[in-house]
Amino acid sequence: MAIAIQIVAFNIPYPPDYGGIIDIFYKVKALSECGVSIYLHCFEYDRPRAAELTKYCAKIYYYQRKKGLRYQLSSKPYIVITRYNNQLLNNLSSNKAPILFEGLHTCVFLDHPALSGHLRLVRTHNIEHEYYLNLYKAERNIFKKLFFRLEAFKLSRYEKILGNASDLLCISPNDNFYFDRKYGHSHFIPAFHPFSEIKSETGRGNYILFHGNLSVSENLQAVEFLIKNVFANISQNVIIAGKNPPERLIQKISQYPNIQLISNPENEQMETLIQDAHLSMLPTFQDTGLKLKLLASLFSGRFCIANTPMIHKTGLEHLCHLADTPKEMISKINELFNQDFSSVEIDKRKIILEDVFSNHRNALKIIRLLEKK
Repeated sequence: MAIAIQIVAFNIPYPPDYGGIIDIFYKVKALSECGVSIYLHCFEYDRPRAAELTKYCAKIYYYQRKKGLRYQLSSKPYIVITRYNNQLLNNLSSNKAPILFEGLHTCVFLDHPALSGHLRLVRTHNIEHEYYLNLYKAERNIFKKLFFRLEAFKLSRYEKILGNASDLLCISPNDNFYFDRKYGHSHFIPAFHPFSEIKSETGRGNYILFHGNLSVSENLQAVEFLIKNVFANISQNVIIAGKNPPERLIQKISQYPNIQLISNPENEQMETLIQDAHLSMLPTFQDTGLKLKLLASLFSGRFCIANTPMIHKTGLEHLCHLADTPKEMISKINELFNQDFSSVEIDKRKIILEDVFSNHRNALKIIRLLEKK
């Protein structure tokens, strides 16, 4: 019997150029390649409609996401209430195929009686209230700071709706432990991604790389920490690459002759930057979810230096060099710059990444859940 699934995406999942959208797009692609018929529902607000998605979907529905101050006054989280759409409910209920809600963002109808006969899966991209609490701590703008703090409180209360899900698909072992303890019926299904094989090269590069969306407060916090405490105190060349760097970061980088900024690199350029670097610096101050830039660095790059929140309970600890303090990071940089990246390191990555993080294998795990139910 043919398998079908409805997927509710919090945004249009193309182009796959940031975190959760990368996971959704490559999940859609992998399920489609396994013969699953996909009915994709996505919210439209800051990205154009994408003809590319028609290659993988039987049908695509678009819904306008709401916005405005009045939605911030709701008792429900802003990221949830702004995705309330009656037409979405009508379309979901008229199709008997199982539903995969992408993130707590899309779960406004998870407990609706009209969907009680459906198999309802939820992909947890983060422990959302912890994620927003960390955004609050990292943010400097007072209005955004207040929004993140209030949203964290609302998300913490709203999370109990996940008890209505048939299964939870958790993106990291750490998140899986949290959700399984609270709600049960959770499964670790790693992030879907654009990599099918290890592309890391042996030998040496001549610079250190930090990459990420530079308009996100979490990444800004990490890169400013590195500039002040690490990059300012080393002689090696550094490249910082990412989307939409704010003016304050551009000004800060210009003060250091060993640091170069590359703004808004295209996907191919970004992959080349990762591949050619001698090492990637991967600190984070958020220990929820799984950072896709960590996977990108491991599939394509050489040495990776990460702190505990980046790799804790990800299953990738043995593929990275751990450094938590600036002193440890500087010491590890100096040590690794005297080493070639070897084929032994590449073989270690193949064992873990091409098995546990195989898109095909993880798509089959979702299909088995659909078949079992």
